[in-house]
Amino acid sequence: MSGDNKRAVRGYCMYDWGKSAFETSVTTAILPPWFFYLFLEANGLTTTLAGIEMSATAIWSYSVGIATLIVAMLSPSFGVIADRRMIKMWWLRILTYLGAGATFLLALAGTGLIPISMKWAWLMIMFVLANIGLNGAGVFYNALLPHLGNETEMDDISNRAFAYGYFGGGILLLVHLAMVMLLTGDWVLPFVMASSGIWWFGFALLTFKWVPEPHIEDEMEITSFIQSSKFALKEVISTLKKRKDFRTLFFFMLAYFFYIDGINSVTALAGVFGPAVLGLTTTDLILAILAIQFVAAPSAIGFTKIAEKYSTKSALQISLVVATLVGVLALTFAPLTPDSHEGYDIQYTWDAENETYHAIVLSSLGELAQDPDNEEQEWAMEFREVLPVQVNEKVDQAEVLEWAKDSDGPLLVDIGNVSLDAVKAKIADSRFSMSIKIGEDVESFAGIDHPTNLGDGPLDFIAEGARENVWQPLGISVTMQFMMLGVMFGSIMGGCQGLSRSLFGQMIPETRSAEFFGFFGFFGKVAAFIGPIMYGTLAIAFDDRVAIMSIFLLILTGTIMMRWVDVEDGIAVAKEEDARNREINPPGE
Repeated sequence: MSGDNKRAVRGYCMYDWGKSAFETSVTTAILPPWFFYLFLEANGLTTTLAGIEMSATAIWSYSVGIATLIVAMLSPSFGVIADRRMIKMWWLRILTYLGAGATFLLALAGTGLIPISMKWAWLMIMFVLANIGLNGAGVFYNALLPHLGNETEMDDISNRAFAYGYFGGGILLLVHLAMVMLLTGDWVLPFVMASSGIWWFGFALLTFKWVPEPHIEDEMEITSFIQSSKFALKEVISTLKKRKDFRTLFFFMLAYFFYIDGINSVTALAGVFGPAVLGLTTTDLILAILAIQFVAAPSAIGFTKIAEKYSTKSALQISLVVATLVGVLALTFAPLTPDSHEGYDIQYTWDAENETYHAIVLSSLGELAQDPDNEEQEWAMEFREVLPVQVNEKVDQAEVLEWAKDSDGPLLVDIGNVSLDAVKAKIADSRFSMSIKIGEDVESFAGIDHPTNLGDGPLDFIAEGARENVWQPLGISVTMQFMMLGVMFGSIMGGCQGLSRSLFGQMIPETRSAEFFGFFGFFGKVAAFIGPIMYGTLAIAFDDRVAIMSIFLLILTGTIMMRWVDVEDGIAVAKEEDARNREINPPGE
């Protein structure tokens, strides 16, 4: 590899280093709770859009889905034009300006320039624009890969870029999380957003400087936007009609659709599955995210070594087998039953001296209890003195959120005249746990929907068996179980993504790289949209563990299909297509 090419590869990797700040600090860790807080501050639990009453989570999900589908539908056409004209780097710049600029502008929601009632809407609009910029730029960024090295170098380049991304995103995430947890002031969250945009844009400048525009012989003549769009659509349709000519490539894309759907869904839904099913706290999730980032980086390089010793396909299959195992293990995770009075959410202790009960409410309950969108709202009002949950009035919501944010230890409250029997009846039918201690006598129980209360779901027997025979005897807490998942998933995520991109790059014609990477992006983005929708549907119809099983089956399907991907045939077909295209448009003509 020449000196110029080494610098181009380094520039290529620096783009991953920069953009990962948006994917980690903004998308995963910090923006969602900030958006939710501002939404509640402005609207309460719901707002009405186009005559439909919608919650914050619904608006968030649909907005991200819309941005994903926009890019998915445009990706193949973008790729066709980029293969006919030397505009890959131009489009990468434009879409980076859009993505990084919108990320920077998220910070305005923390200033007085945006009215309080519109702060959440501003965040959503900028987030959608940033996603369009990120995913659109990804089409052209990925299309540069085949031009940076030959078949033997592509694994290393692709995996190295992902490793750069995990390190870059992880380092900035660590700084941001330290700021959020240790510093106070209204400037912290806007600073996180603005610095993420600057980080993305700043390192992208190295990409723009060091990575040359791939040369194209006999460029297509400049035409109007409408003519270019018609041409692109015509070419996309033509490629789809000739898909039998690229049978191996399209079969691989189908396998990729299944397994990347599952893997992306694990990434997107871990933040929901952890708190809702396992009862994890925000701190637990943050630690898991950091574990994934810093394990994924060296693991991506490690999979390059495996690919060198065996093959790209073999290394990819190993990563998919581990990913399938992660899906199976997720079904076994279960919170341990508390072994002492102090382990329950609400602890009532008889104070003999004052002849009254006192209640200690664990600070983690503040997070668990912020979902009043059901009948729980009514009785929460009655017992709000001892249950830190949201209530309908906006001022009270703000007070509750402030309590949840600032509380760093147990909340001690006197239950006064509240009937203990009435509290017991409500807790038994809720998702909280409760313990009553009178002297040495302790009465403890978990509500029917508490994370430790298993047995109602079709697949709960798996988690029950694992807890009884493995987790409880070994004393492995649910936090450690989830951390194991993070480490295992992080160990294969970089390798799976990098090797998939590399294998695809080996099997596509270099002369049509952007077009086919447009299809690659289309399959990935549609998969990113379908997976969460399927999870949500099954979670509603059954429960979260059934939904997790569906994700595992997606990865398993893609893993099995990979057995029949004939990589050598795919590479041979790509070379024949390149030779045909270069014969039609020989160099110098």
